[in-house]
Order: sequence, then structure tokens, then C-alpha cells
Amino acid sequence: MRDETSILIGRNPVTEALRAGKTIDRLFIQQGLNDGPIQTILRLAKKTGVKPEFVPKQRLDEIAGEELDGERRERGGRQGDSDSYNEDTNSIRDYEYSTTAGNGINRGEGNKDARGNRGNLNNSDRDKKERIKLLRTNHQGVIAYLAAYRYYTVEDILETAREKGEEPFIFVLDGIEDPHNLGAMIRTANLAGAHGVIIRERRAVGLTSTVAKASAGAIEYTKVAKVTNIGQTIDELKEQGLWFVCADMDGTSMYDLNLRGPIGLVIGNEGEGVSRLVSEKCDMTASIPMHGDIDSLNASVACGVLAYEIVRQRHMK
Repeated sequence: MRDETSILIGRNPVTEALRAGKTIDRLFIQQGLNDGPIQTILRLAKKTGVKPEFVPKQRLDEIAGEELDGERRERGGRQGDSDSYNEDTNSIRDYEYSTTAGNGINRGEGNKDARGNRGNLNNSDRDKKERIKLLRTNHQGVIAYLAAYRYYTVEDILETAREKGEEPFIFVLDGIEDPHNLGAMIRTANLAGAHGVIIRERRAVGLTSTVAKASAGAIEYTKVAKVTNIGQTIDELKEQGLWFVCADMDGTSMYDLNLRGPIGLVIGNEGEGVSRLVSEKCDMTASIPMHGDIDSLNASVACGVLAYEIVRQRHMK
């Protein structure tokens, strides 16, 4: 069930992945670029049904930097790993460039730095900040994520409920962008007995390796479907008997709502919440009572609280 997962940094890796028919989860292209290689990528993306996201260069720098930092931390956590990043000695070991092959960030391939010169990146004449800057900005205006895991269909999720003889219980996630939040929600879905998770195709995180890790293994057992239009999907599911409740700070207290029956729990974007068009499709809005000094919960925490209120009511005699 699990597929190879990777981040592709640079034009050639992305181009070859598209030509090979790899499943691209998200494709980021720097705004304003329109040269030959970029046009080739856009043509291949259109042919394979991949919708590119045009973002500022700073966003690409951030993505590349986040992946590098995350890999350094993971590798650094293994005692004795010679490829790890050492915070005490401020050294990056065995991270090397090969721009002539267009491979972006590589380890042990070509032994070339960002200027095409032979030599390892941990040369004493280059300080840490310069090396990290080079690693973060060699994306050539293109970054893509390969899908880490298989996507199912909405019908697959409904079939799971039918096989168990249960009324459907589905998480619908409207624009979740943080992979750790998505992973945590998939984990909650599994533990709460939900039959699957529906996510948005664009402007939302997909099933990356970070999501898989954050799910603590739940991604192996929980079906995730990706759809192009959340509102339309809700309409189609309503025709099959589901009704929908979305999280909203201004909604009715979750304790005052009837959350039994075939239900979809709609959780919105970390910053903006559920979009207006999607919230209008929902049958009711639920709020979580707050008694502290701040007025909101992390999206994945709110998802968990509401999910278990649904579980509580489903199991009431």
C-alpha cells in the first residue's frame, strides 16, 4: 500500500518524475518564471493532471529549508550517524551539490558544490550560514512532493462503513496546510473509529512522509480521499444520507447538538477556518466551550475534541 515518498528539488528531478508518470502530490513553481524548462514542466503537469501552485521565491526557500532542517534533525537523532548535522560543532556533514545534473540536494553524488566546483560542503572556508543558504536556494524555482501513500475514493470510505455495518463517520478537512496537523487528524480519525478522511486537492497539504510520521502509523489503516471540490463532495454525500457539522467559534455548543447518525465532521484551515462556501453547505456549526484566557485551539486539537463528542453521542444508550 505504501509508495515511495520524496521531495523533489530542482527542475530536472521534477521533469523526469512527470515524464515517468510519478504521482505528484503538490507542484510549486516560482512566480514570474516562464523560460523553456518551466514551460516543459507546465506542459507535462497539464498532461498528467497536476495543478501547479505559483508561489514567491521566498516560499520555495522556506520549503527547501524546512525539508533540510527536518532531515538534519532526523539524521542527527541517530547516534553515530556520520551524515548528521551537529549543533555543537556547527557542521553539515556529507551534504553535497550536483547542479550540473540538475538534481538539487544530493548526498554523495558528484561531490560538487553549488558553483560546480569539486569539494565537500563542509570545507573550512565556508561558514555554516553560507552553506545552509546555498542548500535552501538551489531549488531553481521548482519543488514538488511525490505522494507518500495511496489515495482512496470517497466511495471506498463509504464502503468501509458498509462492511462494518456502521453509519458513516467521516472527517472532511477544508484546506489543512500543516502536515503535522493532518497527520494528527488522521491519527484521531483512526482512534475515534471514523471510516475515512477527505482532504482538498489544492492549497492543502497531501500525504507526505511528514504526515505519515505524524499519524503514528494510522495512515496505514485509515482511508484518505482527495477531492477537487469539498462543497460538491458534501452535496453528493448528503444525497447518500450524511449530514454535516463544521467547527466554528460562533456556533452552537457541541453539548447542545445532536451529533448522532451518519455524519461528516468538517474542520477548516488553521488560520481562516472553514471557508464560507463550505460552511454554507453544513447542516450546523459546533463550537467548543472555552474557559481560558485565549479563544482558540490548534486545528488538530479542536478536531479531536469534536470527534470524541461525536463518539460519546454515538455510543450513548
